[in-house]
Amino acid sequence: MNDQLWLWITLGILVVAGGGTALLAPLRRRRGTPPLEETTTTDRPAGTVVAEPEAPPAPEAPPTVETAPPLETPEPAAGRLVRLRDRLARSGSPLGARLLTVLSRDHLTEDDWDELEETLLLADIGAGPAGELLEALRTRVRVLGVRDGTTVRALLREELLKVVDPTLDRSIATTRSVGDDGAARPAVVLVVGVNGTGKTTTVGKLARVLVAEGRTVVLGAADTFRAAAADQLQTWGSRVGVETVRADRDGADPASVAFDAVRRGTAEGTDVVLVDTAGRLQNKAGLMDELGKITRVITREAPLSEVLLVLDATTGQNGLNQARVFGEVAGVTGIVLTKLDGTAKGGIVVAVQRELGVPVKLVGLGEGPDDLAPFDPEDFVDGILG
Repeated sequence: MNDQLWLWITLGILVVAGGGTALLAPLRRRRGTPPLEETTTTDRPAGTVVAEPEAPPAPEAPPTVETAPPLETPEPAAGRLVRLRDRLARSGSPLGARLLTVLSRDHLTEDDWDELEETLLLADIGAGPAGELLEALRTRVRVLGVRDGTTVRALLREELLKVVDPTLDRSIATTRSVGDDGAARPAVVLVVGVNGTGKTTTVGKLARVLVAEGRTVVLGAADTFRAAAADQLQTWGSRVGVETVRADRDGADPASVAFDAVRRGTAEGTDVVLVDTAGRLQNKAGLMDELGKITRVITREAPLSEVLLVLDATTGQNGLNQARVFGEVAGVTGIVLTKLDGTAKGGIVVAVQRELGVPVKLVGLGEGPDDLAPFDPEDFVDGILG
């Protein structure tokens, strides 16, 4: 009897439990809660992983197009030295002012002539040229009996022009040559000098002069000792669309770089190859021997058209020592005087020409990219006299 009672009680509990769930389902539907079957029942096979919907891809950024800076148009070389003359005239040349002050005196004593000689020597004109100039001037003043400043100035101009020597050929040899095989070779210009004269800058400015004349140019960065030299030269070239041949590492053989530049110029039919070299002290035998090696290696591919020695016009007589040694080692054919806008040392033009027997061909007038000018004796003398 007790067993039957417990059985009925158990069945009642189960019925009540099942009915409660059934009664709760309509209530959930009325409250908006999905039934239990809808939350657990699915048509997908068991174990299926439902992937989250992928976010739409972000729009791609437009590609960055690097545009090269526009090429610069160099200023024509003709007439550049006129700017120097005007600049000197405005600033007042200390050399010309002292000379004219003495020569305009009513009566020139021996002390006055000594003062004139001292002025010329301080301007680095050199003892020989200074003596010749004064002797000629003194004779003309005495013979002609002139006293007025205008006439004396005209005489001084004539004598200065004579010692500067306007008869020298100051053109840059940039004509292509023909090799033994009948193939055209570019004109090769080797640029040499000591540290600090502005040699690499001069090469870059000379490239602008040649481009302004319609020449095609290749630059050879054979200064492999100064880390920034090749970068500096390449920057100069890129401004006017000129290619630079350089080593792939610092300290590479400079003769090899120079040879590669000349060979590139030959292959591309270039008019002129400009080769920059490392700054060298004229008393360092090893460096000077290396310069001789560069010269020998270049000439295997093409003859040297020019060897330009870059001198700082403010170094005075020390520049003559440099010129002498470079002339012996490299066979200098022309001088480039930088920093000539300082007029007190303008006499170095005369002295260096006398020392080497080669002309000053180019002068640096300032820091601007087009401040390298062909040297004109008359404009230079007029600039000194103011």
